[in-house]
Amino acid sequence: MSTVSTPERAGPRHAAPDPVRPVGAGGGAWARRLPLLPALVFMIAVTQAPFLVTLVISFLHWNALYPDDIGFAGLSNFATVLTDPALRASVWSTVLLTVTVVLISLLLGLGVALLLDRSFRGRGVVRTLVIAPFLVVPIASALVWKHALLNPEYGLINGVLTWVWSVLGLGHAPQPDWVSGLPMVSVEVALIWQWTPFMMLILLAGLTSRPLDVVEAATVDGASAWAVFRYLTLPHLRRYLELGALLGSIYIVQNFDAVFTITSGGLGTANLPYTIYQTFFAAHDYGQASAAGVIVVIATIVIANFALRTVSSLLKEEGR
Repeated sequence: MSTVSTPERAGPRHAAPDPVRPVGAGGGAWARRLPLLPALVFMIAVTQAPFLVTLVISFLHWNALYPDDIGFAGLSNFATVLTDPALRASVWSTVLLTVTVVLISLLLGLGVALLLDRSFRGRGVVRTLVIAPFLVVPIASALVWKHALLNPEYGLINGVLTWVWSVLGLGHAPQPDWVSGLPMVSVEVALIWQWTPFMMLILLAGLTSRPLDVVEAATVDGASAWAVFRYLTLPHLRRYLELGALLGSIYIVQNFDAVFTITSGGLGTANLPYTIYQTFFAAHDYGQASAAGVIVVIATIVIANFALRTVSSLLKEEGR
């Protein structure tokens, strides 16, 4: 007797579908990145390649006056940069110049920003005029200060002194040689005039982002203008002050135009960029100049790192 086997009742099968890779997924990623490739290559060629060449030269004993004496110097160039009295003096000049210009520019920029934050007729025109010094080419700014303002014979400052003395009947007015008598101050004043508008722009942006309802509530409760500034405005501007100080330090550390144009690096005003220029083009010591340049770049990167962290924390606070 044969038995007929009946098929067993089976439940529905749910087989896991095979993962299907989107067509052209990898190609789409490359298609999005490909237009950025020329910019990346250009950036590497313009910035990274010269720095790598400078880094290699910094480890060489290479003076153009002795073309037959070129060899590996190890860390001796860096040791010379850090121990040479002239280079140490230029480091001190760089620190003094940077700290003075940044601090005074921040204070003046804060004062101007507080004034321009008020509503008055012609505020847009005044803001444009105040920003104008920052838009002047640095070498042109230095030339204006050296010849049109600080010149002892025909400069505007001594001309104003002569006019004031004549109006007051004080006799012959003093005609000081500002650049020779106050060389570092002359460079600092020119840079402060140029960088105060930059600080003002950053702080004015911070003032416009203040919570006005809190300020109005404090004013209604009887808080004085000084109390509002001290306990509300100044804490709110802390990040903006840090950002202005860090960005200003990055650029002023590398300043060359004002020192070269106004004092030619003399009278104790030679900073690191000018000393590197002298070492490279006057002494023709390529190895030592490259080592000093690498040190400046490393110091700038450290400062820039703090600047980027400040910007990032500032953006996070604004996004809350």
